[in-house]
Amino acid sequence: MKTYVKNILVILLSVLFLGSAAVQAEGEPTDLYAQSAVLMDADTGRILFEKNAEQQMPMASTTKIMTLLVTLQNADLEGEVTVSAYAASMPDVQLNIREGERYRLRDLCYSLMLESHNDTAVAIAEHVGGSVENFAAMMNQKARDLGCYQTYFITPNGLDAQDAYGVHSTTARDLARIMRCCMQNDEFLTITREPSWSFSDLEGTRSFTVNNKNAFLNMMEGALTGKTGFTNDAGYCYVGALERGGKRFVAVVLACGWPNHKTWKWSDTKKLMNYGIENFHRETVGEDVVALNPLPVENGQVETVKAAADVKSRELLLKEEDAFHMDVLMPDRLKAPVEKGEIVGTVVYYLNGEVFDLYPIYIEEDSPVIDYPWCLRQIIERWITVR
Repeated sequence: MKTYVKNILVILLSVLFLGSAAVQAEGEPTDLYAQSAVLMDADTGRILFEKNAEQQMPMASTTKIMTLLVTLQNADLEGEVTVSAYAASMPDVQLNIREGERYRLRDLCYSLMLESHNDTAVAIAEHVGGSVENFAAMMNQKARDLGCYQTYFITPNGLDAQDAYGVHSTTARDLARIMRCCMQNDEFLTITREPSWSFSDLEGTRSFTVNNKNAFLNMMEGALTGKTGFTNDAGYCYVGALERGGKRFVAVVLACGWPNHKTWKWSDTKKLMNYGIENFHRETVGEDVVALNPLPVENGQVETVKAAADVKSRELLLKEEDAFHMDVLMPDRLKAPVEKGEIVGTVVYYLNGEVFDLYPIYIEEDSPVIDYPWCLRQIIERWITVR
């Protein structure tokens, strides 16, 4: 049993760091301009390609995908937002809202995502979180909930910032995780895909039309959503999603050039997406049922107990050379007492030698330890049967 427990601990540690293992294969994208990049299978979260994916870097206005996500999950879009002096003071890019004006939250969300306005980002943050600081705390909590432990938000608009706890930054891997979550929100997709949006302040004194500046939506068939970004520290950045032929991808490029290289992010993004489309196919791996032998129980009132595992097959994006195998790890015997539901092993799915999924093996019946009362009952029952 000690050896079995040790093996399980090793596997569990492998799973904790599963996201750091990317697929390494021939034909991967080369000569990317981006200093950091990721291509992710949006359905499983598996990394299909990475370049410096764990390097923590400023991410500019790609920040706003988290701003919108937190807003959608915590606020009523029909709510009224009153603009503060601080929000109105934000630098370009601006909607140029003014202190004291009132707007519908939904309208400001379109301003936030279609034209990346920094002043509306702060107005939204103050409305949803009570203050920018509180809203940033909400963003950071959501990041942790998604497993993004190398991400730190200070601002809702992505302007370069630093405080006593760190620099406003993320990694390409973390940003892909955040976008993967955003893709599951229909309202997020509706807002970020809208070509243009017209609205007025609630007094009806000023009118605006914002137009979608995400050029990638018209560059590739199946483009779903995305967000650009640029600051002096971050350079040009982009996070986008695409669906084609039943395959869904998230691509991230960070520090993808500085002026005058604004188009490099599009070149890199298309290269990543085309790599995914051309080199990966859908395949079902694993089993829906695994036959497990009964386990002998040493010193148990029930000599053997049934074991089971709630496994399931998985549909993955694979390359031709990818190799899958399954392993069943469980002891040869158990020692009483054994309780129904007790976990005694693991079914492990491997891809290219790396663990990518685990299913616990559990016992389906009890086997208490043989004790004096049980022995006495057995003697009495046999004596009665003989008579």
